[in-house]
Amino acid sequence: MLHSPFVSAWDIVSMEEHLMKAAELVAPLTFRLAEMPIEDPGPGEVQVRIEAIGICGSDLHAYSEGAVGSTPNVYPMVLGHEPAGTIVKMGVGVTGLEEGDRGALEPALYCYHCEFCLSGRHNVCANLRFLSNPHHPGFFRELINLPAANFCRIPSGMSFDEATLAEPLAVALHSIHLVSIRPGESVAVIGAGPIGLLTIAALRAANAGRIWAVEPLEHRRALALGIGADVAIEPDDAVNEILGVTGQRGVDCAIDCAAGDHTSSQAVQITRSAGRVALTGIHSTPFVSVDGSAMRRKELTIFNVRRSNHETQEALDLLHTHARWFAPLLTHRRQIERIDEAFVIASQYRDGVGKMIIRP
Repeated sequence: MLHSPFVSAWDIVSMEEHLMKAAELVAPLTFRLAEMPIEDPGPGEVQVRIEAIGICGSDLHAYSEGAVGSTPNVYPMVLGHEPAGTIVKMGVGVTGLEEGDRGALEPALYCYHCEFCLSGRHNVCANLRFLSNPHHPGFFRELINLPAANFCRIPSGMSFDEATLAEPLAVALHSIHLVSIRPGESVAVIGAGPIGLLTIAALRAANAGRIWAVEPLEHRRALALGIGADVAIEPDDAVNEILGVTGQRGVDCAIDCAAGDHTSSQAVQITRSAGRVALTGIHSTPFVSVDGSAMRRKELTIFNVRRSNHETQEALDLLHTHARWFAPLLTHRRQIERIDEAFVIASQYRDGVGKMIIRP
């Protein structure tokens, strides 16, 4: 057994195994660098060197709160599910890819044979394994073996940092597909963190009409205007301003990307009768307060968003064709040795942070 400050307590490895560096979350607000074993890729798999990973809002929940919604952490665990990297090895039977290919990586592993997979709803697969959840290590590490189908090649001109936006942008695209945004429809996006900002970009690409961004932080309101919002307002003003401007009608659709104490009720308040509300953000508690009376009286349709469902290629196409939209989001980068600092900045919204990128 290795005697090293970087050997994890959850893996006992032999000297013959390949080792890689990883960042493990071992308690709330606490990371440590460790070594994990990595085998050669199996049949149908590729081994990818991770070049960049974005910090996601759900990573921040796990880091700060010890859970993501109603799913508690199981320590130690490796977070990170917005990765991009380079193929370094290929398993038997992999075709159409080569060593050296650059790509964005899908973090969800599906069974493909349950009733939900067979009906095309892979994101609610009955046997879903999502890399970065408890017992399924994520991407804050140097190497990973993945099914070749989870590797999405990126254009030669796209940076790895840009490619990390594919996973969260796919979530944003999935949300607007669910609510069936039509050209010219008005939309309010509550929360202008990375998912909210990417949702605004996806709405602009879908030719939505007037887009409001509702966000308490000034630097994020500025980012929202830069990426495609027509108006960026503070939460305290949102209901009165949106209802006032629309003649008390409200917007056609509200998308809650903040999942705060009152944001879902706010989404209900600002949406017109027979409108749609999408809940994209992850609430910190299993039970959420919503204005049920207004929701019923307006006969609203509520859509719950669970990640994405094969929208990654669409996301990459959008990132490629509108690269200038997304560049301002990529504000901060840290090496994996400084992951503690990176999470402090991201969780406390310091220093004008948009998207924080970790580099293993």
